[in-house]
Amino acid sequence: TLDDGPDPGSTPLFLDELARLGCHATFFVLGAMLRRAPSLGRRIVADGHEIAVHGWHHDNTLTARPGRTSAGIRDTVHLVEDVCGVTPSWYRPPYGALSTEALFAARRNGLRPVLWTAWGKDWTASATPESVLRTLAPGLEGGATLLLHDSDVTSAPGAWKATLAALPEVVTRCRATALTVGPLRDHGVRP
Repeated sequence: TLDDGPDPGSTPLFLDELARLGCHATFFVLGAMLRRAPSLGRRIVADGHEIAVHGWHHDNTLTARPGRTSAGIRDTVHLVEDVCGVTPSWYRPPYGALSTEALFAARRNGLRPVLWTAWGKDWTASATPESVLRTLAPGLEGGATLLLHDSDVTSAPGAWKATLAALPEVVTRCRATALTVGPLRDHGVRP
């Protein structure tokens, strides 16, 4: 899974690399980013990827003012439907912080909350392709949900480059152990 886009400076590179690797992903988009780059949202869907909700802004739902999280989830769902022509099924709260308000808002909007089982810590200024792989490696097992980022809108500038460079080896390692790489919808998990 890829969070925080769509970003015109980086998401197209991820889409190109995923196409080259012959695999699909789930993109957890921020409404504010999708509003700025609607054509990228349409491309995500047209390229066969799954699009999901990460909120409007990258707010910690535990500290956001009342109503902001609910409105952000609702508005992002509507924007995805209007721009991309699909209804999202998943919601990932920023920072993995799922408040009661976020849980109820997700459910009201037909979304199933999902977190991750492994991450690449790819948001840091010190992230490298090697560090992303090293951090992910213990979690590369059946049923894993990987957390990566296709944008640096909430990360260290350029941090996404480490993820992009690590992708081929992540996919190679998964395939070498007969793991299927794909979006949440293809992993037997239903919203």
